[in-house]
Amino acid sequence: MKLLHINSSILGAASASRRLSAAVVAQWRLQHPDGEVVTRDLAAAPLAHLGGEIMAMRGMDPSEPSPEVRHALAIAAEVMEEFLSADVVVVGAPMYNFGIPSQLKAWIDRLAVPGKTFTYTEQGPRGLAGGKTVIVASSRGGYYGDGTPLAAIDFQEKYLSAVFGFFGITDIRFLRAEGVNISPENRRQAIEAAERDAPQLVVA
Repeated sequence: MKLLHINSSILGAASASRRLSAAVVAQWRLQHPDGEVVTRDLAAAPLAHLGGEIMAMRGMDPSEPSPEVRHALAIAAEVMEEFLSADVVVVGAPMYNFGIPSQLKAWIDRLAVPGKTFTYTEQGPRGLAGGKTVIVASSRGGYYGDGTPLAAIDFQEKYLSAVFGFFGITDIRFLRAEGVNISPENRRQAIEAAERDAPQLVVA
């Protein structure tokens, strides 16, 4: 078994999503002591935003572009292999301005590649990366769940559900701490409650 652990928060040790994703990974290690964990920190080592030059070179001979583009393509291939080879993907995803961090979007842009994670057919797009479990450690400063006044502007969890679903992944789980910016006490309670839920969420 292999787990890919992705973090995207820019807040380091102060991050709620990092704390939650760490709790998920720790629980997975307990259940799979012989499993392999690969970690990618998108804030500490950010991926460049997707550029037209890289898009144009996809599928072409990697010896043709400049050294800079060859390096970018090598990183993209490494990111793709990490994702495709993982059985479980744990994503630390805070909500920033109603969506996901740009660092996380840059990672997803490396995964959304025709012929790798999806393909187009006469019946419409078909995901190629099914069979995985994705667990999103989600933190939100306010309350954006179904039935709340702000639910319509949740472009974080809804987007992640949509994009991983587009890749063919049907087992998408959320470990969520909401209202973490309302007060220190609310933050503490939300994170601790989510951490208590981690063991049930990780169970296959």
